[in-house]
Amino acid sequence: MSDKRFTDYPLSEEIRRALDSLGYTTPTEVQTEVIPVALEKRDLVVKSQTGSGKTAAYGIPLCEQVEWNENKPQALILTPTRELALQVNEDITNIGRFKRIKATPLYGRHPFHMQKAELKQRTHIVVGTPGRVLDHIERGSLSLDRISHLVIDEADEMLNMGFIEQVQSIIQALPHNRVTMLFSATFPEDVAKLAHKYMNHPEQIEIKASGLTTATIDHAQVQVKEADKLAVLQNLLITTNPDSCIVFCRTQEHVDTLFRALADLGYPCDRIHGGMEQEERFEVMHAFRRGQFRYLIATDVAARGIDISNITHVINYDIPLEKESYVHRTGRTGRAGQTGSAITLVTPRDSGRLADIEAYIGFAIPKMTAPSEEKVDECREAFERKLNIRPKLKKDKREQLNQQIMKLNFNGGKKKKLRAVDFVGTIAKLDGITADDIGIITIFDFVTDVEILNGKGPMVLEMMQNTTVKGKLLKVRKGNK
Repeated sequence: MSDKRFTDYPLSEEIRRALDSLGYTTPTEVQTEVIPVALEKRDLVVKSQTGSGKTAAYGIPLCEQVEWNENKPQALILTPTRELALQVNEDITNIGRFKRIKATPLYGRHPFHMQKAELKQRTHIVVGTPGRVLDHIERGSLSLDRISHLVIDEADEMLNMGFIEQVQSIIQALPHNRVTMLFSATFPEDVAKLAHKYMNHPEQIEIKASGLTTATIDHAQVQVKEADKLAVLQNLLITTNPDSCIVFCRTQEHVDTLFRALADLGYPCDRIHGGMEQEERFEVMHAFRRGQFRYLIATDVAARGIDISNITHVINYDIPLEKESYVHRTGRTGRAGQTGSAITLVTPRDSGRLADIEAYIGFAIPKMTAPSEEKVDECREAFERKLNIRPKLKKDKREQLNQQIMKLNFNGGKKKKLRAVDFVGTIAKLDGITADDIGIITIFDFVTDVEILNGKGPMVLEMMQNTTVKGKLLKVRKGNK
C-alpha cells in the first residue's frame, strides 16, 4: 500500500463518489503505478500478481476518460474467462455508477441476440471473452470506430487457453489510434511478442513480489500416497479449520468425486468446473462470495480473476499440470495485503511437476508432515463446533451500493422519440432529487429503464406517477435489477 489516496488523482466528482461508496481510499501498489500513466493516455505493459487490484487500476482511468454523450463503445476489455468478464463488468459499472457509465459483457454460452440488442443501446465500455467479441465484430454487431482504449487482462492466461489468434484478429480490427494496456501475472515470450507488435512504446511496470508469489502467502507441501489423499485432506481441514477454502483438483471428474465425498461427510461445500451450466457456476460463485459455504472444490476455471475476499486457505488436492497454474491457484488467497496459506498434496508421481514449479517460483516449497492422529483428535471438537455454526453471510461494498439503487421501468422509449436527457431533465427537477441521484439509463424501443440512486427510488416512483416526460404521461413501475 502507498501513502497516496484516490483523492490525490485528478478524478471527477462522480468517480470519487463511487470510490468512496465502494470503500476505496488508499490505492494498492499497482494502482499507484498505473493510474497516473493511464490518465495520461499512454500504452502500458503491467506485470502484477493476481489479487493486486488490477481491475481498478485500469477501470478508474477508463471510467474517468469515457465521454458519457457518446453512444458507441469507447473501450474494449478482453478477459480469458466468462466469470472474469462478468466480474470486471460489475466492477466497471460500480466505479462508473455516478457517471452513468454503461458497461456490456460479451461471452459465450449466452444468447447472441440478447447481447446484440444490448449493444444497440448506448454502451460506453465492452468487456468480453475473445471468441464472443470476435463473433460480434465479424457479424457487425459491435461498433469499433470509436474505440480509443483496449485492455488485455490476464494476457498470459489468454495465450495459455489458445486465444492468441483471436486476440490478434480483434486487435487488427481496432482503430490504430488507441491506447493499449496489457496486464499479466507472468510474462512468457508470446506475451512479450504481442506487446512489441501491437503497442506504441509502452511504459513497463512491474510490481515486485516474493518471486512469483506474494509474500503474504505461507506455502507448504505434504508428501502423500495417492490412496491416502482424501484422508489427509480431511485431517488438514480439521486441523487448519479454515473459514473459507478452495480445494483444487485437476479434472472435472476429480472435482465431482471429491465434492460428493465431502458433502457425504456433512462438510459445507460446493463445486465449480467447466462442465457445469454457466448460470449454475455464477450461482455457486455468488454463494461462496457471500460465505454460504466454506469449501469450494474447483478445477482451474476458478483460479483466474475471481476476486473473493478473505479466502484463508488454498489446497492443491491435485498438483497442477502447468507450473503457471500454481501461481494463479495460490493467488486466490493472501489477497489485498491479507495473509493466507497454500498447501499442496504431493504424491511420488508428482516429483517432476513439483521440481518444475519450484524452479519457476524461485524457492523450494517447505515440507510439512501430515497431521498426526493426536493433533486431529485435539482439533476435532473445534472443527465440528464450527461445522454446526451457520456462517455469517458477508456483505461486500458492491452489494451495499446496489441496495441503494432502484430500477424504474417506464413504458416509453425510442418509438416515442424519448432520449436519456429527457428523463434526466424531468427527474432532476423533482423535489429532493438532483442529477446525482440518477444512474444508468437504458432506452429500448418501447420501454426505458432508469436507475435511481441513493435510496431515492420509492420517492421518484411515487412522484413520477403524475409527472410527464417530454409532455407524455408514462406508466412507471419498479423494474427488476
